[in-house]
Amino acid sequence: MVKNAITETSLEEAKTWGNTSVLGDGLVLSDRIAGTDASDTPQRMNFIMMALCRQGEARYAIDTREQTVKAGDLLFISEGHIMDFFRASPDFDCLSIMLSTEFYHSFVLNVKNVSSLLLFSTNNPVVQLTAKEVQTYTNFHNAISDKIADRGHHFRTQLVKALLLAMFYDMSGVIWRVEQQGQKVQTRADSIFANFIRLLEEHFRKERRVRWYALQLGITPKYLSEVVKQVSKRTPNEWIDHYVVLELRVLLKNSTKSIKEISDELNFPNQSFLGKYFKEHIGMSPSEYRKE
Repeated sequence: MVKNAITETSLEEAKTWGNTSVLGDGLVLSDRIAGTDASDTPQRMNFIMMALCRQGEARYAIDTREQTVKAGDLLFISEGHIMDFFRASPDFDCLSIMLSTEFYHSFVLNVKNVSSLLLFSTNNPVVQLTAKEVQTYTNFHNAISDKIADRGHHFRTQLVKALLLAMFYDMSGVIWRVEQQGQKVQTRADSIFANFIRLLEEHFRKERRVRWYALQLGITPKYLSEVVKQVSKRTPNEWIDHYVVLELRVLLKNSTKSIKEISDELNFPNQSFLGKYFKEHIGMSPSEYRKE
């Protein structure tokens, strides 16, 4: 049996999914994804997606795990995960927010915002919302869409980012509620990944060796790498760089610390090493990024 090749799905393609509102290259909202064609082609989602099903039903697999979405369900898909075997009823319709990781990082305030959503979406790709939570999500979606449409507003982008941040904080109540219910049984791989991310969140400023994290978890570096790659489609080193670069962005944009102070805080050998590291990942120097 021949397996279908995985296709890459970008935000550019998402702009064609129904009735959309678009802000630059990083954000797409849709208030009508209906009558979506069935697909047996695996698609790697190169963006973050959150969508509220308003009617109908859809079935699909995320990283081979089968999922069903029906009216009142909120689905999460993090960047890099693979959607396959998509089927939807003719009346399937949802309110979607799709954003690039780059855009998400431009308004998050700290790494906890990243890790909490990441871990939650990994273990709970579909969540049934309460009537109040459905209304909250709908209100934010409409408000953000309205601000995107207001092209004459001088602070349009800043307002959209502020609304998105407020929405993520508000919807964190969903995370708290589901976690309190404690009904989700984690696999060993999910548990290892969650513990790795929690350790990383706490120690990435000083410790960037995969071997060190494996030692804390009582497993081999090879096994840690295999599990993290299996669950998240990224290697431990990629996650370490992900957190370090995010923290660098936050400190450069939202603090008055000098680049040398930031270098010391994140345990780089010197300021020059930090500059090379940052340019390798972002494409510009820390000072250029701060000015931009």
